[in-house]
Amino acid sequence: MRALSIAASGMQAQQLNVDVISHNIANMNTTSYKRQRAEFQDMLYQNMERPGSTSSASGSILPLGIQIGVGVRADAVGRNTEQGGIAATGNPYDIAINGRGFFQITLPSGQTGYTRAGNLAVNADGQIVTADGYAVEPAITVPQEATAVQITRDGLVEVTTASSPDPQQIGQLEIASFINPAGLEAIGDNMYLETPASGSPNTATPGSPGLGTLMQGYLELSNVNAVEEISALIVAQRAYEMNARVITAADEMMQSTTNLR
Repeated sequence: MRALSIAASGMQAQQLNVDVISHNIANMNTTSYKRQRAEFQDMLYQNMERPGSTSSASGSILPLGIQIGVGVRADAVGRNTEQGGIAATGNPYDIAINGRGFFQITLPSGQTGYTRAGNLAVNADGQIVTADGYAVEPAITVPQEATAVQITRDGLVEVTTASSPDPQQIGQLEIASFINPAGLEAIGDNMYLETPASGSPNTATPGSPGLGTLMQGYLELSNVNAVEEISALIVAQRAYEMNARVITAADEMMQSTTNLR
């Protein structure tokens, strides 16, 4: 009775699908979150009669054959890297990337992390850091006497002071892009790590060819669409129920066989 194991694999697949959808819905309001999508493949087939094999001594060829699948399995959980909406915050240290690119962050481990979450701040030393206190690369320190901070579209950081109203340049923000951003490893906290699948980062100033520009006082929103996620959840739930019904039907068929006299 293959139907039991086939339907069980279908239930496991839809459970994973629901897990991914619930994670998307939970992060609807997470800054710069990128929605995920579960992808599946059919499993190996059992060839009872292989297509194209001979069926007689005269050399007749089977046009179809008999191949029976044994279920479904998870292939990957892909990430949709499409840009989310842009919302104004009015905070001078909130920065949205309009286009391709990631901020570079120095992690406590010494590794370089990558994020599109631009909700930055300054620490006690005046250094521009993430909400978790991790320094932005390249390091930029805002002087204590600064009265205003301006970040241009191409990442130039300037400040004005009470003694010098003319803008003074204190640093240059750079962003990185990847040939396959979906191949980055998500480690939580809106942070990603480079992997062999993502390729090496291409680092340059914002606005360079192939890179986005910066928007001071704005944040990128999640790209989760609530209507699409709820619709996908309903479809996954119905698919799960149908697989459960297959198991019930297979069980009833086995009982009928057992009760034969």
